[in-house]
Amino acid sequence: MLKKIIRSVVVGLVGLIAVLYLTGNGFVFQLVAKVLETGRTTAGIDDYLYFDNAEIPPSDNPQAWPLHENYNRTASQPSLDRLHEELETVAFLIIKNDSIWHERYFDGYGIDSKSNSFSMIKTIVAAALSKAVETGDVQSEDQKVIDFLPWLIGDHAKEVSMGNLASMSSGLKWKENYENLLTITPRAYVEKDMESLMKTIPIEAEPGQRFVYQSGSTQLLAMALQQATGKPIRTLLRDYFWNPMGVEHPTSWILDSKTHGLEKAYCCWNANARDFARFGKLFKNHGVWNGEQLIDSTFTAKAVRPRFETSPQYGYGWWLGDVDGKAFFSMRGHLGQYVIVLPKYDLIVVRLGHRSMPDLPDSDTPADLPLFVREALQMLALDNET
Repeated sequence: MLKKIIRSVVVGLVGLIAVLYLTGNGFVFQLVAKVLETGRTTAGIDDYLYFDNAEIPPSDNPQAWPLHENYNRTASQPSLDRLHEELETVAFLIIKNDSIWHERYFDGYGIDSKSNSFSMIKTIVAAALSKAVETGDVQSEDQKVIDFLPWLIGDHAKEVSMGNLASMSSGLKWKENYENLLTITPRAYVEKDMESLMKTIPIEAEPGQRFVYQSGSTQLLAMALQQATGKPIRTLLRDYFWNPMGVEHPTSWILDSKTHGLEKAYCCWNANARDFARFGKLFKNHGVWNGEQLIDSTFTAKAVRPRFETSPQYGYGWWLGDVDGKAFFSMRGHLGQYVIVLPKYDLIVVRLGHRSMPDLPDSDTPADLPLFVREALQMLALDNET
């Protein structure tokens, strides 16, 4: 009897494995392996510890953030403390007038601690397109992606432009889903050969017609930029931004594998809160960094305006919205990684952590994002009263 049971279990397992591979879902075993390795069933901000990485040196000329004259003078309110505790915040910064006004770290994290950008990196990859146009490596945002990635497939492969990728209007067959482990986004997260994967995904809809948020669009954009410039996206971004902006600490980028060496360009740049904040300052100041025009101000203005009237929440890599009538643009990543810019108030709010809240009803904005903004504004108001 025992032998029959064991035989049945083995046959069942072999059958399951065969079905998964035959249906293109063999990557599930990679997901299971990561779950066993990390002890988590979801991605985490310290996942760089469990994947292959490319190390990126700091700037040749590191630039420290100035501290505001009222640095950490005003304590956070109990409501903010509870929010930090509930959502397991690890870093929270308020930057006023380009100086750090408030700074706190939690759970063993500190100024030097690296954390996963998740999708915040999409903003920076989109900005790299503008720089590639400036240098002449890309003719314009309208240049076709197929000029750089001739293997693109699908009925509309010849139509999709570099700008379509940057504005999430590519027509790619990619449904963004973090909950169903049998969908493309979890698969890409553990994929060991991103180029081979991307070669199987068609451009199925007419590009440039509507906003559809897709990690695959950013991945294709980074791969096209690599072909256009002859440099991997990590080198491009260091040359374009990280080096002249004085990034102080070594960073890293998760790769598909050491063998293939391709960055997971839609996520997974690992840096600290202060260095993430630099991109908020750059776009708040219209592409100027300490007196130098690093990126065309025409692009920075376009990037923080809606690309489509029907999708006012997104521009070119930046999420858009308002909190109580106060307009903001933001870099956003899974689990509540935020760089939030309120240009009218010369204010940047950075929050990194392990958890976030679901989106607000009828909105693409996580419910916790406006809470962090309100708390920051309340603290500043209290400081002004003293």
